[in-house]
Amino acid sequence: MHHSPTCRGITRRSFLADTGMGFTGLALGAMLFRDGLARGATPGAKPEGKPHFPPRAKSVIWIFLCGGVSHVESFDPKPELTKYAGKTIDSTPYKDALNPEKLKNVVSANPAHGGRKVLMGLNSPVRKYGQCGLEVCDWWKHVGACADDLAVVRSLWTTDNDHGAQLQWHTGRHVREGAYPTIGSWVCYGLGTLNQNLPEYVVLGTPTGDCCGGEWTHGAGYLGPEFAGVRLDVEGKEPLPFVTPGKGVQREEQEAELSLLGKLNRLSGIDYPDDPQLRARIKSYELAFGMQTAVPETLQLEKETSATQKLYGLEQAPTRSFGKLCLVARRLVERGVRFVQIFHGGGGGGAWDAHSGIKGNHGSLSAQVDLPIAGLLKDLKQRGLLKDTLVVWGTEFGRSPGAQGDGRDHHPQGFCAWLAGGGIKGGVTHGATDPIGFHAIENRHYITDIHATVLHQMGLDPRKLEVPGRKRLEIDYGAPIKEILA
Repeated sequence: MHHSPTCRGITRRSFLADTGMGFTGLALGAMLFRDGLARGATPGAKPEGKPHFPPRAKSVIWIFLCGGVSHVESFDPKPELTKYAGKTIDSTPYKDALNPEKLKNVVSANPAHGGRKVLMGLNSPVRKYGQCGLEVCDWWKHVGACADDLAVVRSLWTTDNDHGAQLQWHTGRHVREGAYPTIGSWVCYGLGTLNQNLPEYVVLGTPTGDCCGGEWTHGAGYLGPEFAGVRLDVEGKEPLPFVTPGKGVQREEQEAELSLLGKLNRLSGIDYPDDPQLRARIKSYELAFGMQTAVPETLQLEKETSATQKLYGLEQAPTRSFGKLCLVARRLVERGVRFVQIFHGGGGGGAWDAHSGIKGNHGSLSAQVDLPIAGLLKDLKQRGLLKDTLVVWGTEFGRSPGAQGDGRDHHPQGFCAWLAGGGIKGGVTHGATDPIGFHAIENRHYITDIHATVLHQMGLDPRKLEVPGRKRLEIDYGAPIKEILA
């Protein structure tokens, strides 16, 4: 098969796909394009859409709680705080926590400023759960009941002391550095979709505010818009308003319109074969048409049994909203979506930012999400989906051991996250903070180690996802946390 001397990069195969087969040509052309067949794709410009080694997971559900959940009152409880409540840190055996030498590689410690040296006792009781005996605060009792499926990492740290850490959690980069690919975009860039009628990367809930990353927390940076997250409005009448056909528009008319657009876009693609904006546009037209049927069907939660709806808390007001997001996430991965990102408490600095009234704040917010998250884990497990679905629970940083009135300040020096399913070893804890939860002191992990662990379980080597001309820092790659892998 020879290339036309006047239309460099187009072959007879791609010409027929683009211009001779109506809407079928549009869909086929887009799929061929993704596979590198319909255009003279630049070698090495995009992965083949195949794992680098046998994967342990097919999909990821990434749960992010905006504002900073207290690690010492969730999955890394510290009874010593109650023992020394009301005392200054430097009057306890843990005064070394304020040693400047320990702080120089992270950021200044909030409890050392503004009177936050005074320790606050725990605001939630602690109990042991599961055969593994995982200690969890009562605010998270339902997730605690799933302890034997969890791998809790208690030794995370980050470098942003403000809510730009929300962006750092998703990209590994400081907010002042701008937009970089998120972990969701890397997964989809490396593997592509399993369902041609649904996006490979879906975003549920209200994301972080513009102050703290905004769209960058579910964007794709230099990978291009083709690999950015697609937001679904689960509660709205039109979950995807931008793909809803106009009133009175028949499906046949849409097919004709999209076919023509596809032909015109592909004629432009002959001259601009590597234009990411054009590539994303071509993909979006085909995907939008398929989503008009696939998305509404996915959101028909009333088709679930009453027992399933109850499992997610849909029958009670406090848990209904987030329960819907978790149930939709299960339905999405069940249908082949690669990466589902669920936000809770988004907008501004985030609802979990409990500088005051932490007992009421965390008590109320955890009551919204604890049961639905546990329901998601149980549902995935009983359906046999947990073995192929990696669930990640995280937040931007922890909260200070020291008091800020009746709240806690930001705390990036040490905090926790957990993973479940997708080849993760259950019933384990890894790493540790000191006895008052100040520093990550054992098996410390920068947040990109979580990213690397996710990519590893998906069969991807981040070093083989290099984009020509884009330099990455060593810390960007992270390293899989092998101690929690089954």
